Amino acid sequence: MLGIHEFWLFVVSGLLLNVTPGPDTAYIVGRGVQLGWRGGALAALGVGTGCLVHVAAASIGLSALLAASATAFAAIKLIGAAYLIWLGVRMLASRTTGFVAAADGSRTTPLREVFWQGALTNALNPKVALFFLAFLPQFVDAASPHKAFAFLLLGLIFVFNGTLWCLGLAAFAAQAAGRIRQSGRALLWINRLLGGMFVALGVRVALAQAR
Repeated sequence: MLGIHEFWLFVVSGLLLNVTPGPDTAYIVGRGVQLGWRGGALAALGVGTGCLVHVAAASIGLSALLAASATAFAAIKLIGAAYLIWLGVRMLASRTTGFVAAADGSRTTPLREVFWQGALTNALNPKVALFFLAFLPQFVDAASPHKAFAFLLLGLIFVFNGTLWCLGLAAFAAQAAGRIRQSGRALLWINRLLGGMFVALGVRVALAQAR
């Protein structure tokens, strides 16, 4: 169908890639610990939304443009890196008092912001675009006249499976971290850990090479 081959190998490979820990996993678990199930779930949905941007881009050839054009790659890379570093510095500068308030039941980070942080950190990472460019063509016949639709379908399946896994991670983190959420100091250090992760990821993105 649509030139797709070795479909079940694609599904299994995608699942293995989804369960591999990475920055998205750390972000979802961190938000689940801080904000409970709703925070972790919205972080997971945000990451999934960011992936959808790359799926759409791959299906219409923008990922190929990023791989072929040094200028386009550099522009997206620097925008994404700047956002990640800004977000990380902001989180590192968070004050203890705000997290003590969170222990009493209020949230220092709006859930809408949690969603968009997850979406933007994923969507602005050019390495994710290049991943889809390298991974999806392995399972589509090069001679197929419907390659764009095949890429779109495979990408949606990958994102769907990945989002289910991430929602499971969010639920686990929220369930296992009830006691941690009662400590303002623990929440502060979790936020600082996430902030450091975003700064490091931003630097890594800024130094990334297209090839």
